[in-house]
Amino acid sequence: MDAESGSKASNGNSKSASVRVGSSGKPLHTTLAGAPVSDDNNSVTVGQSGHLLFEDVHLFEKQARLNRERVPERFVHAKGAGAHGYFEVTKDVSNLCKAKFLSEPGKRTPVFARFSSVAAERGFTDLARDVRGFAVKFYTEEGNWDMTGNNTPVFWVRDPLKFPDFVHSQKRNPKTNAKDPNAFWDFLSLVPESMHQLLITFSPRGVPATYRNMNGYGSHTFKWVNKERKAHWVKFHLVTEHGIKNLTHEEAVSLSGSKPDYATEDLLTSIEEGNFPAWKFYVQVMPLEDAPKYKWDPFDLTKVWLHKDYPLMEVGRLVLDRNVENYHAEVEQAAFSPGSFVPGIEASPDRILQSRLFAYDDAARYRIGTNFHDVPINKPIVKVQTYSRDGAMVVSDNGGSKPNYYPNSYDNLPQNDPTQPDVHPHEGGTVGRFPPRKWEEQDDYEQPRMLWKLMSEEDKEQTVSNIANHIRGAAEFIQERQMGLFRKCDGDLASRIEKKLAEKKKSPEPYTMIA
Repeated sequence: MDAESGSKASNGNSKSASVRVGSSGKPLHTTLAGAPVSDDNNSVTVGQSGHLLFEDVHLFEKQARLNRERVPERFVHAKGAGAHGYFEVTKDVSNLCKAKFLSEPGKRTPVFARFSSVAAERGFTDLARDVRGFAVKFYTEEGNWDMTGNNTPVFWVRDPLKFPDFVHSQKRNPKTNAKDPNAFWDFLSLVPESMHQLLITFSPRGVPATYRNMNGYGSHTFKWVNKERKAHWVKFHLVTEHGIKNLTHEEAVSLSGSKPDYATEDLLTSIEEGNFPAWKFYVQVMPLEDAPKYKWDPFDLTKVWLHKDYPLMEVGRLVLDRNVENYHAEVEQAAFSPGSFVPGIEASPDRILQSRLFAYDDAARYRIGTNFHDVPINKPIVKVQTYSRDGAMVVSDNGGSKPNYYPNSYDNLPQNDPTQPDVHPHEGGTVGRFPPRKWEEQDDYEQPRMLWKLMSEEDKEQTVSNIANHIRGAAEFIQERQMGLFRKCDGDLASRIEKKLAEKKKSPEPYTMIA
């Protein structure tokens, strides 16, 4: 199946029946049950000035539907934009991965991509200083593969037990319902491993100008397995072909007032104008035996693999060339999960990844319903054959009259395929609650220190100004604790922030947590 036909199959735009027309020869307006609507401007009443009647089913149907039009928004990544496109293999990586959509150069796979901010609500500005979500659904001939990434190669925490607390610290204060700098900095100043992500977020890259002008990363470590069952650890990188472009604090705050949907509009108009967003897809590859010997825990989400140790290898190209037709049906109902794997791509011991394997699909079950996989934007382009049944909003044949259990005695029903294991074991150990040894041995300040030293003088100045402007809203004792972490990271970084913070405290500039 080619990219175009695959994309259309994925979003449900194909007509299931011919258009009904009324006596005027124009498309007929109907109720949800399909009955003709005679007048959609006036409710049914007793005479011109009388009471409404309950027999006006069309009126109450419209009101009831309006009350239920919104599904719960995502708790994180609530505001987003998306588009359809394709992924094309440009280099032969079949020696590393047996996934069929990667089998040969030139092969195309339809995709749907969604970009988002993380901490804010659906109605918030696109221009907040925040990590950006970068999720891509690949509709492959072996099922859907979802790359649920961000525009940063690392994250704030590395153990999922901290994740709900981190999210709460980024959300609104439970009393004031306002953004809370104390919560933001209180949590981070007690979690030193967050320093790497913190520096990236407050650097110039903290506010991407558009979704086209940022990179995407799988962030986690994953496993690639080839046809001979030889495995490697990998990290995914999507490098923009449009160049990195960012907004300063001042630009972001100004645009938030005049164009809060700036990035959303840019994605739409760039595709309409034929300036298709595009990224080169690369991987870093690590032999399994290197993992225990690497300086940093290769499964720690707060750390990167240095490119000099594991260079980028080109795989393919991602292009978005078609806008959505309906935001709710496609962007809002799109459900991504790092647990959506295809043969040849597997998980690693990354603790956050392991937790997300369950959490993301569970969020979709809550937001959209048990049968969210049957929503056209989420539906694979290959036939799904399962023993799962029932639940709210079944829109398939629900398995018909066939047995809904396994094992069973029928050869014509779905059978297991032991030749395609979905997990290739790599190591074992004693079960317990403890941090990996390398987490205790490694220096959580070394990589952010390296990042700081790599920054240009201009980027250093912006980063320092952004941090000082943001942290000045937090309580004094939290500022002091965070400054202690900055000093451990780099003395020059800390002294610059202290100096800039003193200036900001005297400035008449109004405080904002937007950017």
